[in-house]
Amino acid sequence: MADIPFDCLQKLKELMGSPKRVLEEEADLFSFSYDASFGTYRPDLVLQPVTAEETAGIVRLANEYKVPLYPRGRGTSLSGGPLAVRGGIVLDFSLWNDKLEIFPDDMVAVVSPGVLTAMINDEAGKFGLMYPPDPSSAHVSTIGGNLAENSGGPRGLKYGVTKDYVIGLEFVTPEGEIIRTGGRTVKNVTGYDLTKLIVGSEGTLGIITEAVLKLIPKPAATKTALISFQDLVSSGRAISKVLTSGILPSKMEIMDQASVLAVEQYEPLGLPLDAEAVLLLELDGHPLAIEEEMKVVREVCTATGASDVKIAGNKAEEQELWRARKLVSPAIVRIKPTKISEDATVPRSKIPDMFARLKEIRDRFGIHLVVFGHAGDGNLHPNIIADQRDSEEMKRVEQAVEEIFKAAVELGGTLSGEHGIGVMKSPFMEMELGQAGLDMMKRIKEAWDPNNIMNPGKIFPEPGQRLVLHNG
Repeated sequence: MADIPFDCLQKLKELMGSPKRVLEEEADLFSFSYDASFGTYRPDLVLQPVTAEETAGIVRLANEYKVPLYPRGRGTSLSGGPLAVRGGIVLDFSLWNDKLEIFPDDMVAVVSPGVLTAMINDEAGKFGLMYPPDPSSAHVSTIGGNLAENSGGPRGLKYGVTKDYVIGLEFVTPEGEIIRTGGRTVKNVTGYDLTKLIVGSEGTLGIITEAVLKLIPKPAATKTALISFQDLVSSGRAISKVLTSGILPSKMEIMDQASVLAVEQYEPLGLPLDAEAVLLLELDGHPLAIEEEMKVVREVCTATGASDVKIAGNKAEEQELWRARKLVSPAIVRIKPTKISEDATVPRSKIPDMFARLKEIRDRFGIHLVVFGHAGDGNLHPNIIADQRDSEEMKRVEQAVEEIFKAAVELGGTLSGEHGIGVMKSPFMEMELGQAGLDMMKRIKEAWDPNNIMNPGKIFPEPGQRLVLHNG
């Protein structure tokens, strides 16, 4: 744990001005000791900056006294991204939400880091525009956290992830300098692309204080289908067949049988309980075009083994179908209290192979594995439901998680499609990148942040570090 020298603490309090944004009470520190992943780490102090100048001042003091800093939004991270693993200061940006400006002629939004992600799309919609990245947590997660983790979401299949929409940043360097990258132009190739380097760096290279986001025209219409399969692997083949038929859905989500059963027990929606997998597919575009495209989707899926294709007739039916997907996470935690959420991603062509590997891992380790996710872009979410109090079960879970990552990497995939690395996946980084690749990333980190104050303990594995989820 880090100790904050008394004179450093006093300078920080003077810098913040308002004592209401300096949190020292034990109850407050506990509130910021966990996120949506696994484990708790108590910080020594929580500060709530609301300007770039305040943030820069904090960073300069932290760098001088070598105190760790952990940027944090709403704590929805599934990889331990904002956890204070070495003590120090959590920077809570959830109060900094004063700027959300839409410039329709430039088709950009300029936002503060604490703005909720869904609000950007809502505001853009008033001008006939859309901000496509849509993580499941969009209504509660901040854009700053989404930028740090390079979040995705269901629309990633057609529209890409967060980094594809960031054209400019203001951020504070580890030495407390405020710099800007990019701007409001769609084209910008001046020098190194520091914007892309910062997005997805998980707060290890700098702290984002403002972002310029690209917006696109909002599609005229959408159409949704629920497609049932008696075989999980066949559903994977159908995904590939749809995508090679010349049709690019805006969303293509999968729920395995365990997901379907959990949702139906949680809130009956009339989902097919006998199906081993269901696909939720959305098309968007011109109404006449998507009508014809949906006919092709039906034909392709039926030919690939679909037992039923249910097409929503109106917006209300569409929302009801998508509600099933949104209920998976709250539904499965009723089965057992501990949920380990992963997002291993594989090439689209390897989706059937990954499904087969996941079934084998589930049976070999005797775990409760639920698979859902953004199947259209290969971004699967294998979720393991367990009981943390059962150390023997948790040991099997640890082994299964490692095998899931091995399977993804062996199939040409990656450890993470959208959740980030954080603490949870850092032990496996060398597995994917190799020693030379990991070393190059470390050299960038050391050059930018020689005192290692920016979110230390994340991304890079400690010597001998391994995933530990049990206390026994």
